[in-house]
Amino acid sequence: PRPERLQECRGRFDVIFTCVESVYDRVVEELWVREQETFQPVHVINVDMADNLEDATLGSFIICELCERLQQADNLEDSLVQVLLAAERKTGKSFLHTVCFC
Repeated sequence: PRPERLQECRGRFDVIFTCVESVYDRVVEELWVREQETFQPVHVINVDMADNLEDATLGSFIICELCERLQQADNLEDSLVQVLLAAERKTGKSFLHTVCFC
């Protein structure tokens, strides 16, 4: 319902998107220092975008399309790399991706 601080959220995530590399780095660091409970993978993906209306709009469409493709995948673990590579080819952008375990 509102923005939340990842450091205060203990929910389970399959995928976390960030939009700035420095935030991506902080999210990955936070996940690595947490006590691992379920050892389930969490994919952290950065779709880097400038803080302006045009880039934010384009970035939101990219993230939405990535989410749709991942939801359609039979197996997230097997499909994620292919989905990211296809999006990189389509958009000309490269995405940071890290798998953490929580």
